[in-house]
Amino acid sequence: MKRLVVVESPTKARTIRNFLPRSGYQIEASMGHIRDLPASASEIPAEYKDEEWSRLGVRVDNGFEPLYVVSKKKRDVVKQLQKALDEADELYIATDEDREGESIGWHLLEVLKPDVPVRRMVFHEITQEAIEAALENTRDIDEDLVEAQQTRRILDRLVGYTISPLLWRKIKPKLSAGRVQSVAVRLLVMREKERITFMPATYWDLKAQLAKAGIPFDADMTHLNDVRLAQGRDFDQDTGRLKDDLEEGKDVLLLSEDQATALADTLPTEPWRVADVKTRTRTKNPPPPFITSTLQQEASRKLGFTANRTMRVAQKLYENGHITYMRTDSKNLSKEAIAASRSSIETRYGSDYLSDSVRTYTSSDSAQEAHEAIRPAGNAMKTSDEIRLSGQQKRLYDLIWERTVATQMADSRIQYTNVYIDAGSEDVARFRASGKTILFPGFLRAYVEGSDDPEADLEDRERPLPDLSVGDESVPARTDDDGLNVQALEPVGHETKPPSRYTEASLVKMLEEEGIGRPSTYASIISTIQRRGYVRKEGSALVPTFTAFATNNLMEAQFNPLVDVHFTAEMEEILDHIATGEKDPEPYLRDFFLGEGGVQPRVEDGQETIDPRAISTIDFPEQWDPYVVRVGKYGPYVEGPLDESDDSEDTVTASLPEDLSPGDTTRQKLKDILEEANKGDRVLGVHPDADMPVLLKSGPYGPYMQLGEDDQPGKPKRVSLPPGVDPAEVDFELGLKIMNLPRELGEHPETGNPIEAGIGRYGPFVRHTKSGAKDTYASLKKSDDVLTVDLERAMELIEKKEAKNKPQRVLGEHPETGKTIEVWDGRYGPYVKHSGTNASLGDDQTIEDITMEEAVELINAKKS
Repeated sequence: MKRLVVVESPTKARTIRNFLPRSGYQIEASMGHIRDLPASASEIPAEYKDEEWSRLGVRVDNGFEPLYVVSKKKRDVVKQLQKALDEADELYIATDEDREGESIGWHLLEVLKPDVPVRRMVFHEITQEAIEAALENTRDIDEDLVEAQQTRRILDRLVGYTISPLLWRKIKPKLSAGRVQSVAVRLLVMREKERITFMPATYWDLKAQLAKAGIPFDADMTHLNDVRLAQGRDFDQDTGRLKDDLEEGKDVLLLSEDQATALADTLPTEPWRVADVKTRTRTKNPPPPFITSTLQQEASRKLGFTANRTMRVAQKLYENGHITYMRTDSKNLSKEAIAASRSSIETRYGSDYLSDSVRTYTSSDSAQEAHEAIRPAGNAMKTSDEIRLSGQQKRLYDLIWERTVATQMADSRIQYTNVYIDAGSEDVARFRASGKTILFPGFLRAYVEGSDDPEADLEDRERPLPDLSVGDESVPARTDDDGLNVQALEPVGHETKPPSRYTEASLVKMLEEEGIGRPSTYASIISTIQRRGYVRKEGSALVPTFTAFATNNLMEAQFNPLVDVHFTAEMEEILDHIATGEKDPEPYLRDFFLGEGGVQPRVEDGQETIDPRAISTIDFPEQWDPYVVRVGKYGPYVEGPLDESDDSEDTVTASLPEDLSPGDTTRQKLKDILEEANKGDRVLGVHPDADMPVLLKSGPYGPYMQLGEDDQPGKPKRVSLPPGVDPAEVDFELGLKIMNLPRELGEHPETGNPIEAGIGRYGPFVRHTKSGAKDTYASLKKSDDVLTVDLERAMELIEKKEAKNKPQRVLGEHPETGKTIEVWDGRYGPYVKHSGTNASLGDDQTIEDITMEEAVELINAKKS
């Protein structure tokens, strides 16, 4: 008997093939979904093109029936699967066990229409035992899971395809709305608004450097005459003043710089005395094993991975049989995993580090995507070295291994000590010194949240204090080491900080806490809002753009329920009810889209009532007046008067730099940009060779140099100012250097062709000009100056760039086509290249070791 097993990817197929007899099983990959709603007009079947609903891909007037199509790139996959099915006696659907995997399996049956027995096999890890168990315990396709996935897909299509055109008309082209992405954008915009309206406050306290018995320690001033000193949390972030429920002098004391300085001068000559010592011991439990969202958060904090990269690497680990399924809400661990973890702990750390009993964790009520948390696959808890992992996969696997093992380790016990020291006789200042001692590290030996090196972190966590007792005193004349000694005392000023911007980790945490979307979608959401121009990354921070502000204006004004976090969370609950068969999707879809206040009526109303100019205006009168920012067809711009004292309504505009963030925008910055853009051309001098004026001008993309007037014959030469050059500082000498770009640095030692430095569309560059071949361009780094970079540095950059443009190995000719197969090292890792097809190397394959046979297999799999 021949059995056809269908999975999603070639990697997964290759791994499963190791656990099934080759003679009785054929494993094929569907390459994800084989059909979907039409992505463009060209995919709509001819018989539906004239239907008004076909562009939407959902027949709203017929129970929200979706129009599914097999895309052109999936037709060969379907043919290959159909051919394999014709030769099979049984069909096994072995796609992932979540809603998406169930839906992929359902679509396979709808398209292939098998006339042989069909069995649905599910597993959450790819091991011999799991695959054998799945073969023995097959089931039917879960129609409720399919219905939930289909409802989600239809909801996303109704929102995206209906609201996005309104954004194009009212704000600017190529924008998009999304059921979850618009909520994520709103969260980022709300945080940025808090930063814009934030009013900083200044407060002071004192820091003392003390010692006893030669052991130094620090103490911070907390009270003066029994009144607590104000701290950052006591100030209103919108006004910068103390919060209304606090009375100065009674509830808190706002210490000024003069007061703090005076105390710092007088207190060292006053007596100091230990007034109280409080000690407490805290027991800390290990965190639960990873689910999708916590893995993304911790990989971001510890490894610097984006959510997208985390899911890509985890997908490879899963498909190669190294971890359990990585899209899960469940914190449950199997008995085998617990046993393997406890065995590893006893071997590696000793029995003292085992928890007294098996530790279990409770999942949230909505957990439904899988049966187990993310953990190392199998029942042996092998380390990354034992399974020979390297690079990113090793780092992520180690994180998962450590977190899993830690769940069965003993609690940590930490002793915290607070020592309260009074200084002064008339005005008594109280100081607090805090100490921490790890009595027993427990699980911290294996895993510390946010730390790459648990052992080193244990040392950092220790903050011991000397042996201090109530009554210990410091007398100014005293010089011995046995008593309490004041070594230094200094006033410290503080300024309250605006709320921190979201990072990928903190945004994922917020989305999960609010119940918005599913953890398996967070990576794609964050990627989408960056790709659409709503968000830019600055370091690890996610910074919303002015376009995000304008889009959020429209969404809040016209579609407020859609961007309300509670409304979006309720949608997820409804999808959960559909997945369990408790709710019929059609009435919900009808009310959501067509009902009173539904998406379609709101869009129709918005076409008539939304004022494009008003909705795209971003205005903070207290911070920016008299200037406003608007988002137009070509991006954000500032509008306002050139002369603030002019009472007329005349205003001018200027484009804003692409890297200017709303939260970093000030009235002065807007004024400077407006004045610079509208002060007209500046003649710096006459070019000595061209005998034409050298002009400094401003354009929609910033300041630039121009040789000659606009009306001269031919197109005048223009060069943008180098990054970081202030237009106000450009004199004739500097302007001439910029105007003379590109400049020749010398000759390439091998080709004899010139090496040049210049400024192009994408910024400063160096270029190797080649005879009869494509020139090599290499971008300069931030530390390089286009006006001073030398030949040696240019050659270094060009050699690196040209190395990327060459194959690392040439394997030879493809046995069937006769065309060359090459091995390249690309941005996302090594890959083989053949006749327009690129296929990534497997995790166990390297550039040096891959064979022709393996390369052909990869290329054929990619083509299919």
